[in-house]
This record gives sequence, C-alpha cells and structure tokens, in this order.
Amino acid sequence: MKYDFAAIEKKWQDKWEQEKPYAAVTGDPRPKFYGLIEFPYPSAAGLHVGHPRPFTAMDIICRKKRMQGYNVLNPIGFDAFGLPTENFAIKNHIHPAIVTQQNIKNFTRQLKMLGYSFDWDRVVDTTDPNYYKWTQWIFLQMFKHDLAYKTTMPVNWCTSCKCVLANEEVVEGVCERCGSEVIRKEKSQWMLRITKYADRLIDDLDDVDFIERVKTQQRNWIGRSAGTEVTFKTNTEDDITVYTTRVDTLFGVTYTVISPEHPLLKKWQPLIKNWDEVAAYQEAAARKSDFERGELNKDKTGVRLDGIEVVNPANGKVVPMFVSDYVLMGYGTGIVMGVPGHDQRDWDFATAFNIPIVEVVEGGDITKEAFTLKDDTGIMVNSGFLNGMTVKEAIPAMKQYAIEQGWGHEKVNYKLRDWVFSRQRYWGEPIPLVNCPTCGWVPVPEEELPLVLPQVESYEPTDDGESPISKMTDWVNTKCPKCGGPAKRETDTMPQWAGSSWYFLRYMDPHNDKALVSHEAENYWGPVDWYNGGMEHTTLHLLYSRFWHKFLYDIGVVHTKEPYAKRTSHGMILGQNPHYVGNVSTQEEKDALIAKYGNQALRPAVKMSKSLGNVVNPDDVVKAYGADTMRLYIMFIGDFEKVATWSDDAVKGCKRFLDRVWNLAEMATADKAVSEKNEPIIHKTIKKVTDDIDTLKMNTAIAALMTMVNEFYANGLTRGDFEKLLLMLSPFAPHMVEELWEQLGCAAEYGKMAMQMPWPEYDESKTVAAHTEMAVQVNGKLKGTVTVAMDSEQDAAVEAARQVEKIAKALDGMQIVKVIFVKNKLINLIVKPQ
Repeated sequence: MKYDFAAIEKKWQDKWEQEKPYAAVTGDPRPKFYGLIEFPYPSAAGLHVGHPRPFTAMDIICRKKRMQGYNVLNPIGFDAFGLPTENFAIKNHIHPAIVTQQNIKNFTRQLKMLGYSFDWDRVVDTTDPNYYKWTQWIFLQMFKHDLAYKTTMPVNWCTSCKCVLANEEVVEGVCERCGSEVIRKEKSQWMLRITKYADRLIDDLDDVDFIERVKTQQRNWIGRSAGTEVTFKTNTEDDITVYTTRVDTLFGVTYTVISPEHPLLKKWQPLIKNWDEVAAYQEAAARKSDFERGELNKDKTGVRLDGIEVVNPANGKVVPMFVSDYVLMGYGTGIVMGVPGHDQRDWDFATAFNIPIVEVVEGGDITKEAFTLKDDTGIMVNSGFLNGMTVKEAIPAMKQYAIEQGWGHEKVNYKLRDWVFSRQRYWGEPIPLVNCPTCGWVPVPEEELPLVLPQVESYEPTDDGESPISKMTDWVNTKCPKCGGPAKRETDTMPQWAGSSWYFLRYMDPHNDKALVSHEAENYWGPVDWYNGGMEHTTLHLLYSRFWHKFLYDIGVVHTKEPYAKRTSHGMILGQNPHYVGNVSTQEEKDALIAKYGNQALRPAVKMSKSLGNVVNPDDVVKAYGADTMRLYIMFIGDFEKVATWSDDAVKGCKRFLDRVWNLAEMATADKAVSEKNEPIIHKTIKKVTDDIDTLKMNTAIAALMTMVNEFYANGLTRGDFEKLLLMLSPFAPHMVEELWEQLGCAAEYGKMAMQMPWPEYDESKTVAAHTEMAVQVNGKLKGTVTVAMDSEQDAAVEAARQVEKIAKALDGMQIVKVIFVKNKLINLIVKPQ
C-alpha cells in the first residue's frame, strides 16, 4: 500500500483534535512535566522553518515524557501585541486587532498541520482583555511596591517606529525590529526598577540548570562590579563623583570626562567660557544611540570645558574636564576619570587632545600605547605611598586610604539599567494609572480591570511623539479614583515584553478569572521543568521574565524563586546563498559576485530573507513531503545547538527513510515476540534514542533509528521488532506511526494509540549481541560462515566451523597447519594435503 501522507496526516490530526490526548490535568497523581517553548509572535508571514526546529524538539521531549508516564503540560499561545502588527496595520489600513486574529488563525493552522502535541484548551493571547487584565494587575503591584516610576530621561528613539526602545532593543545602533536609525531624545517614561533585583538575578543563576553561555550572557549584561566611588573637588561649588574598579591608578589621572547629558553642565553654563561649542557637541551626541557612543565609537571626540577645573584627590594636582559622548549618563555617575597610561580608550583620547600620560604601573611603553596588564602582578610607580606594591596589594591599600581621607567609599555597580516600560504607540496594554493634579499618579481600582484598549479611528504614531490614544479626549479625561476630581488617564502603552514576562504562569491556569494563577495550579506545575529558547532573547525576555517572577515570589503569588528549572537553546537555520561563488563556474563570474556582494559571496549559507528568495515556507515542505518528513528533517539537520543550513535534497532523504519504514510493514512476520537476531540492535537503539532525546541529540537518535531499519531489511523482522521501532519513532513521526500501529492491529489489541503506550525499555545486557556470524576461509578463500557465541575463543570457533557441511567438505583430506583468527570476525584455515 502506498504511503499517502496527506490523507494519513489529516486523519490523525482530526482524531487528536476530537479525542484530546494531550490534555494536561492539574492535580493528577502522575509525576508532572512542564515543557515550554518561547512565546511565538504571530506575524503576517506565518511560520518560517526557524519555528519548527525548537517547537519539534520540545514536542519530541514531551511525547516521550507522556509515554514514560508523566502528566505533561505542553502549552501554546500568542505574544500578539507589538510594533510589527501595528506597522503592518498602518501600511495596509487594517485595524491591528483584525490583523492579529488573522495571523493567529494562520499560525494555529500551521502548528496543527505539523502535528504538535499542544494542549489547545490552554491557548492564551496577550491581546485578550482577560489576559492583559492580569498583566495590568502585576504592573499595579509593582507600582504599589515602588518598582514602577515615571521620570524624564534620555531614551533611545526609533526614527521610523516613532517610539522609545529599551537598550536591549537597539542592535548595532539601529532598531531591532525595523532596522532604522536610533537617536537619543529626552522623554518622560515609565520605568521598572529591575536594578533592585540585579544581585538576585546574578546569584540565583547558580541554582538553575541553564546552559553556560546563557548564564554568561546574563551575568555580562547585568555587569556587576565591585569598586570605589571617589569624590573630586572642582573650582565650582560642586564636587564630582567618579566610580572606578582601579582606584590604585588614581595617581595616573590626568583628566576627567563628563557625559553630554549630565545636569551639571546646564548648572555650570555661566562658568563655561566656550558654552556654544559645548552646546553644539551636546546636540550632535543626542543624535547617536548608546551603542554608537560605546562599542562603535572608535574615533574619540569631545570638547574641553574652558573654565572648569578638577582637583585629583590623590596628589592635589589640577586636571582638565572634557565633555565626550563615550561617557554614558546611565552607567556609574556619568563622569569618568582618565588614566591614559593604563587604559587604551583613555590613551586614545589623551593622545587626540594632547593630554599628559603618566605611568603608574611599570612594564610597558606608554609613548606607544597604554600598558594594560592581564593580571594584578604589576608593580606600582609614580604613586606616592603605593610605590613598590603590586596592583593586587595597591587596590585595597588605596581604597582604605580614600575611605580614611573621607573622599572615597566602597561601591558595587551594575551595567544593567532600569527597564523603560512605556511606548507611545497604540497596540499594547493600556497602563492602568490616572494622573490627578491633586493626588498625582493613582492606580485604577483593581475591580475595574481590565482597562480595555479603546477603539480609535487612527492608530498611527503622532508627530509629537505621543500615543494615538492621547487624541481620544473622551477616554483620556476621567475622574481620580482617590479624590473624585478631574484627572487624565495615562496614554502610553506597555512594551511587547510585558505580556511575555509571565505567560508561562497563565498556561497553568488559563481560564481563572479570580487570579492570574491559582495557588493549587502554580504549586502543582511550577516551576517550568524545561524551557527552550533562542540565544537572541537571553538579555530580553529571559531576563525580564526572571525579574517579574522574582517579584511575584516576593508578594506570594508563586512558590519558586526562579521560573525555569532548565534552559537550553537552539541554533538558527540558514538558507542557501543565491550569490555564493560556489554557484558559478568561471573565475570571472566569481570575481563579479565578490565585487557586487563582498564577503557575503563567500558564504554558502546566509540568513533567510525575502529579498534573497531563500525563505523556506513549512507549508510548501508539508505539501510536497508531509509533516512527518518535515519534523524528521528539521531534527536530522544537524547539532541542535548550532547553526544549520537548509537542504532540499536532505529533506528528500528523510522522506525516503519514512518510505522504507512504511514498506517494512509488509515484510514483518506475525510473531509478536522480538526476534533473537534483532534483539541486540533493538535494545541498543532504545538506549541510544532515549539518551539522545534527553540530551537534545535528535540527529543522532534518528541516525540510530535509520541503522536499525537497515538491520531489519538485512535480517528480516517480526511484528514484535516492528512495534519497538514504531514506539521509538512515534515522537518524531507521529502521524505515520499511528497509521501503521492501527493497520498492524496493535491499536485494537492494546486499546491505545502508539503515543499512549509505555516507552520501550532496554536491558543493558542485551545491547550486546549474544552470537556473532564469522567468515570462514580456507587458504584465504571464503568457504562459508559460522555462528558462534560472542567472544568465543579460537579452539571453540574452529571446532564449530568444522561442523559446517561446506567447510567440512573443503577440509576433507587436508591437514590444518595454521589458523588465522580474528575474534568475532574471521577464521582463516591454512591447510595442506595429508
């Protein structure tokens, strides 16, 4: 019978939808397993092949766990607020709510098409008022606990999206979402005090099973460092404070630098003789993002503040102050000290502005470059009482001296900044606060939640940078919940990250209208046992959701300090590069491609994009080869944690493998027992596939199944052998397996689908064959084979060979003069006539 994948897959998807075999049951006595994928954003383009890689992997894990007796929660939902939908709606003149529902409908179709074992009765949607009621509730609790506040500050402003971006959303100086230029702008913003949780966000990483590179990225982003705050006197009435981790180098300070946004500049304006030059520099700096001013800032620029002088507290020397955009107001105090002898950035700046360079750690040639030791063994020079000490000895000595003198104190600092939590756009959760002239900011009463997003005629961003909602005076004008006087609603909305910061909790109890999650459900399902997501979200969603969870732990909503017990990650899938030099034959053609596309022409694979025409749509793959082939290939493509390249030819190879499995059904005998010949490969494969699924080595698990199928073709097989294969293949290719399971009569006999059967177990002692077939040669010519016990000694193997009729005939009248013996493989009998 032909393998009609289209009919088979529809049949079983319909059956699963009707019978709901994937329903998770809160309170079930079975051990629980909560497997989580990242919250998908339902874009207008639908699924791309990057989605099925992590989705399929977690689906395989969850399917195996069910077969191993676990009560599995494998949920799905949609992170549906956000700029892409709003931008699409503006461009196409369709309300974002309509666009969102269309996109969710298409995403749902595609997810069901791929046979994922989601519990579809637990679907959540961040744009549903019943969902964002609780997002608003969490925000109000943060406001009441002084974790949400509003302040005017320099922010990242996307010139295209016309909204504020968090630092994490600015990538290489441009907007992460649209790729447009990002500038600095002063704006009043709601902030969340994530910095209050900085220590816990670092320290608690020791208690979770995250892959090391995820932990490293989080630690580096938070950027905790222990140092000293040093006070410098100035020729004004104001002292300045500088944070440093290298207080031992104070004698080498020859200048200071202040951030262009620092409020002292405005205060000092009457004292600064070259104010016009300083003001022009401030204006230019405002057009740059933090990234441009930091990592991309190779050319050091700045202006000396003529009229401002600073006194080095270590030696009493007067040093100049400059304004420069490489100093960010958000880190430290917004003022830094320059030690050009031992910091390359400072050396570049000092060289550019002809500032003295002083050596305070000996060993380098500071006329050529800064001397930066990799360790703390350097010897101090030109440093007063520190001379002769090592750096390791000098740091605590100078710190203690600064404290005793009253111009220094210990300080722990962080690179992490508070989270910018408001957007001047329409398509997001309304912030449930009211601004009263008398009472200030007042929360909307909790019983009035959700504060529903109003319907607007125009949801395009305004030219003045305010939200489109601000034009809706009937909605904006309200009464103060506290005093009853006239007040105005907040018109900013929450960022897209709001709804995704707690979605994993709502999956536990999605229909609860009394709480975001009941204590019963959270105590049963929490924490998430295994969470897989992309590395690109390590410093965004993963950090934000850990912060929210810790807050909810503090107020008694959840019982665990961390939301995820385990976190793994996956590599991106690349597409074929149409401009690759390997696609053409002549050198002239290759040179032309390099001239036009540069280094990209040297890469055989690149990120998929519509402009390159290399985007692979899962719909097309499923139509041509079936969902099971798609699932199998996306796991067979390579090491799960590494980047892989899509190959149409390799997809066909996976289809051929499933065809071979399908055809085995007609070869199997009716014997329900596992055959002696196949028993070792079956037990060996059960062990391999079990271990490989648990360690995300799906590609080698599939390779082991392919090897076993080859053995079945070579050895023949029983129905018992075939059942074991189907059970192991079930998580990977569930549709075909259920069809074969039914056709074999197994479903009727066991009263269960294959996915509901126990996961096969292996016997370690049976993973090695009990017998082996050895080739037997006479004078180097093959005369036959003999089956002997594994690891038989030479005498026993030769005696067994002599009993084989064809070999006995070859030995008739001959004398064995020598035996060449290779254990378990070969017997070569050297003979001569008697």
